[in-house]
Amino acid sequence: MQFDTVIGLEIHIQLATRSKLFSSASTAFGALANQNTSIIDLALPGVLPVLNQAVVDMSIKLGLALNAQINNKSIFDRKNYFYPDLPKGYQISQFYHPIVGKGYLDIPLADGTTKRVTVERAHLEEDAGKSLHADFDNMTGIDLNRAGVPLLEIVSAPEIYSAAEAVSYLKTIHSLIRYLEISDGNMSQGSMRCDANVSVKPKGSDVLGTRAEIKNVNSFKFVEKAINYEVDRQISVITAGGKVVQETRLYDSVKNETRSMRSKEEANDYRYFPDPDLLPVIITEEDIAAVKSTMPELPQAKKQRFIQELSISADDASILVANKELADYFEAIVANKVEAKLAVNWVLGELSGALNKNNLDIEASPVTPEQLSALLHKIMDNTLSGKMAKQVFEYLWQGQGSVEEIIHKYNLSQITDVAAIDAIIDEIINNNPQQVEQYRQADANKQGRLLGFFVGQVMKASKGSADPSQVNKRLVEKL
Repeated sequence: MQFDTVIGLEIHIQLATRSKLFSSASTAFGALANQNTSIIDLALPGVLPVLNQAVVDMSIKLGLALNAQINNKSIFDRKNYFYPDLPKGYQISQFYHPIVGKGYLDIPLADGTTKRVTVERAHLEEDAGKSLHADFDNMTGIDLNRAGVPLLEIVSAPEIYSAAEAVSYLKTIHSLIRYLEISDGNMSQGSMRCDANVSVKPKGSDVLGTRAEIKNVNSFKFVEKAINYEVDRQISVITAGGKVVQETRLYDSVKNETRSMRSKEEANDYRYFPDPDLLPVIITEEDIAAVKSTMPELPQAKKQRFIQELSISADDASILVANKELADYFEAIVANKVEAKLAVNWVLGELSGALNKNNLDIEASPVTPEQLSALLHKIMDNTLSGKMAKQVFEYLWQGQGSVEEIIHKYNLSQITDVAAIDAIIDEIINNNPQQVEQYRQADANKQGRLLGFFVGQVMKASKGSADPSQVNKRLVEKL
C-alpha cells in the first residue's frame, strides 16, 4: 500500500523588539534566570498589559511580504491552560481575529521549479517561561525571562507534501524574516521554532489522515529527520492494522525518534475568549502605507535583479539571496567595481569554503568585502594569477596585513612583461627541439596537447608567476 504525506507547519518567530509584548522588560538573550521580568510578566495582582507598538508594525511588515490580508481590526484573546511557567494561568494570543490573514509564500523545489504554499494566518502571542529540570534534584526550576516575549506564529495550510518541501518552506521563511529585520531567526536561541503537523493517507485519497504534532523542533536538519521518522512511524502503525492517535510528540535528536508527549488539545480545550484588559487593535490604511514605505528589497526581487542586471546564473543568485548578509557582502564587492561573475565565484567558492571549514557565519568573516575587493582587482589587472590570489586570500584570512603588504612580503606578483616571458619561452624552445618539431608537424588536436607541455615548462621555470594568457599567446606565435 502506498501513502501520501501531508504536512502543515506552525513557525514561531521571536520579534526583534527590545522590550516584551506587554511590558517594558528586556528581551535580551542569555540573562540570569528571572532577571528580565516585570510585575506584568510575573502576573502580580492588579497589573495591566500595554501593547508594544513595534510588534504591530512588524506584523504588518510580514503580512505585506506574504501578500496577505492585513486585518484592519484585530483582537487579543486569552488561551487558558495551567502550567508552572505560565504565571497568569493563560496566554495572551490571537485566535479569532489575527493581524495577518491569508497569504502565500513561493518556495524553491529541488527540481528547480517553484511551489506556492498558502499561509493561513500569522498571529501575535506572548511566549511562556521555561521549566528547567537538569540542574535540580526532584524539583523543577522556573525561569520567566521568556515570559511575555513577543512571538509571531505563522501557520501554513496542509499543502506541504514531503520533509524536503518542509525544509524549503522553513528556510524561505527564515530568509524572509531576516530581510525584513523583524527577527534574527536564531534557532539555537529559540528565536525561531517549528511545530510540524504530520499525517499520512492512502495515495490519491481526498480524506486527510489523523495528524500528530511534533513540537518545538529547532533546526532545519532536525525538522527533516523528525518528519521522515514520523511518516515512517505512522505508515508502520497503519500497515500493522493499528490507528494513528492524534497527539503531541517530541523529537529526540540523539535517538532520532519522536515520542508521545500528551494527547493533542483542540481549540475548545483552551476556552478562548477576548482579553478584557486589551482594546481591539485598529490598523488604518495609512498605517499599512507607512509600514510599506519602509519595506526592503525582498529575496525574490533581489534574485531577479542579480540575474538581469549582473548576468549571474539563477542558481548562484538563489544561493546568494538565501542569506541576507551573504548577499550584502557580495553587493559590497560589486559596488567596488569588481566584475560580478568574478565576485560571485569567489564569494561562493573560496570565501564560503573557508567560512564552512571554520564554522563561521559571513558576519564573522576575517576577510572584509573591502579586502576581497582589493584582491579581486589584482586578478582583474593581471597582477595575480588565480593560484596566487588563493595564496593571498589565505594570508588575508590569517590577518597578515593588506593585499598590497602580502604581495610585497611574499613576492606574489605575476610576470606580465612580454620581454621577460619571451626570454623564458625562448629558453624552453631551445632546450626542447624534439617537442618543437613534433608540435610543428602535428595536426590541430595534437598541437593543443603538446602546447600544454610547453605551458607547463614555462610556468615551472617562472615558479608559477608568468601570466598564463600571455604565455599561451606568445608560445603559439613562437612555435
